[in-house]
Amino acid sequence: MKLEDFKSQLSMLLRDHPNGTTADLSDFAVAWWNGNDVTYAFLRDDETGLIEEVFDLDDYLWGEWRETLSKWVDAPKFSERAEVAGWLMDAPPYEAG
Repeated sequence: MKLEDFKSQLSMLLRDHPNGTTADLSDFAVAWWNGNDVTYAFLRDDETGLIEEVFDLDDYLWGEWRETLSKWVDAPKFSERAEVAGWLMDAPPYEAG
């Protein structure tokens, strides 16, 4: 699987879920649809499930995580995160153009 294929499939899957739903990509990373694009984030390492920081899924990270993320596509896991839902409710509306 190529990075662009993964991103396309993930976008499609997330758009079909309610706001605040995260794709649980691994035990340390999640992603969600922000209304315009997919946002990727690391989870805190204190096992709270809270977001630590946002990151860009680039070619370097894809090279490191290709196997894990490709397996995720075969058996996707999702969860509801109040933290993410709250951010999305507070976000200003997206204006194209």
